[in-house]
Amino acid sequence: MSTDLSHIRPWRHIERRKSRQIMVGSVPVGGDAPISVQSMTNTPTSDAAATLEQIRQLEEAGADIVRVSCPDEASTAAFRVIARESRVPLVADIHFHYKRGIEAAEAGAACLRINPGNIGSADRVREVIQAARDHGCSMRIGVNAGSLEKELLEKYGEPCPEAMVESALNHARILQDHDFHAFKISVKASDPFLTVAAYQQLAEAIDCPLHLGVTEAGPLRSGTIKSAIGLGSMLWAGIGDTIRVSLAADPVEEVKVGFDILKSLGLRHRGVNIIACPSCARQGFNVIETVGILEERLAHVTTPMSLSIIGCVVNGPGEALYTDIGFTGGGAGSGMVYVNGRMAHKQHNDGMVDHIVELVEAKAAELDAARAVEAAPRIALR
Repeated sequence: MSTDLSHIRPWRHIERRKSRQIMVGSVPVGGDAPISVQSMTNTPTSDAAATLEQIRQLEEAGADIVRVSCPDEASTAAFRVIARESRVPLVADIHFHYKRGIEAAEAGAACLRINPGNIGSADRVREVIQAARDHGCSMRIGVNAGSLEKELLEKYGEPCPEAMVESALNHARILQDHDFHAFKISVKASDPFLTVAAYQQLAEAIDCPLHLGVTEAGPLRSGTIKSAIGLGSMLWAGIGDTIRVSLAADPVEEVKVGFDILKSLGLRHRGVNIIACPSCARQGFNVIETVGILEERLAHVTTPMSLSIIGCVVNGPGEALYTDIGFTGGGAGSGMVYVNGRMAHKQHNDGMVDHIVELVEAKAAELDAARAVEAAPRIALR
């Protein structure tokens, strides 16, 4: 069911790249830490109330880290309020102005997204690094194919993996020369082929944590597919320590897609993993409608668990063997309910959704209680 069985199914095992660990506020990134999921606010940062509300929505969806753009003084002024109220660590996105980086670090940023080579003189770079060090900020070097340095484009002729990696390593060298090592790197492109090739080269060249993303992936449906292909192939190869899915959609959708990608690979588990058939003429109930309703009704469940909803008895019983809760369509307007992989009882289609929700919530409570007992410190017998 929800148990990791990769030790007996080696074909499911992913060997993660060894990276050093840094902290983004309270969230560890790299090493053996879980792969964290990020998104970014799109409200005006100067509107602290609106930005905090969006951060709350992202946190509720499961975001571990949230990035907030700080392009001007009004934004960094509001960022102080936002950082104080946010319950998740915030990354301040700094473009070129070194003072914004210093202000954001002082205002409570957990991380600065900044390319040190783009912010001017060596003195300015030194000031930003010192501010990060003084205030416990990590950094992210963010290289994008669409904004490579002019000299690299002249050298390579076009954005390519070699140009992106050279840019990333040049920026990293500046931080390393100042004995600052609490940084992660991203090398993003809107082309998944270019993105994956750049990350593969970067993974071999440096041991820092890697922030994955296919940038400007597009609208919800096509951007999700493009991100799943790009991020999925890298994560399957063991590359990646934190991810952001970039969609032209509600940022909450980015978090959902990010978790779904990680769940599909067995790398993170949050909420109900619904296994459902595409439906056909054999279905004993309306599978597509039922799954849509269940997805909404179960969105509040954060406990990792599995649910199979299969329209008929051809594949239903087999799928139910490996899920926490299962429902298989049958005849005469009813189907079979499975609990813990075993046949439990029949259920009429009319009340199936409410019944399944009740079973899932009860199972989630049971699993949470078991984990709490397991996590509690054992009292030595005297």
